[in-house]
Amino acid sequence: MALNQARSSLDSLISSFNTRIAELQELVIARNMYPASSITDLSAVDTSLAAIELQIQAIKNRLREEAETIPKAKKLIEASLRQQKILQSISVHVPSHIPQRATSLSLETEGSSLQKDANQPSGFGSIKLEEDPVVAPKEKKVRGPAPLWFITAEELDSLPSYMRGRLTLDKVNAALSDMAAYAEANSHLISAPKKKLAEDLWEKALELRDIAMKEGVKGKHFFLETDIKGPSLKLDHTGKATLTVLRHLGRISETRIGHHRVIMILKPH
Repeated sequence: MALNQARSSLDSLISSFNTRIAELQELVIARNMYPASSITDLSAVDTSLAAIELQIQAIKNRLREEAETIPKAKKLIEASLRQQKILQSISVHVPSHIPQRATSLSLETEGSSLQKDANQPSGFGSIKLEEDPVVAPKEKKVRGPAPLWFITAEELDSLPSYMRGRLTLDKVNAALSDMAAYAEANSHLISAPKKKLAEDLWEKALELRDIAMKEGVKGKHFFLETDIKGPSLKLDHTGKATLTVLRHLGRISETRIGHHRVIMILKPH
């Protein structure tokens, strides 16, 4: 009985030993089966891992740089918002219609000739007439372009609602632009020599010179009610309301000379 047990234990030990030997043999075979390709594959894996590590480090560096620029970006945004508010405030006071410094009348004059005539001591220019000589006016000369003193949103808002009606800042300032163009056209007529003007314009120039010598008009840029022909200011309901607003704000004053209604452009107080 004891002999059988000893024999069974020895068989079990031999079997276990043989199994371990077989496992070791398989491991040796697996290790030595493809030695060259195994090394290459491992090297490629190592290279890929190193590249991935570099990319991760670059991403970390980029994230750090972006984080550092966030405060600067916030300051830039705040400055931009402040600038936007300033520009919006300015835009409220700037009219959408800016006049071109040109008259609607074809005077066919040269600037140098008009300037030379305007600087002569005879008032608005020394005019040689073939007949019916006209005495040069002695009033204060009107020099330079007609003034443009636009109104502000605060001025318009200060008026009673019944006076403003549906007028807007742009419409009123566009009307002021038209008035400046009318006055400048009249100033050119007053100072232009006869040979530069058509017959009908010469007659109007004589009439304007007579008006320019009147008390209260001397030295001021002015135009006549009959000059009002747009493009923005017209003798309709809106145009009359605009004239009322501008009189109330001190931009114009009116007087009647003969059969003419004369409107003068004033500097605001």
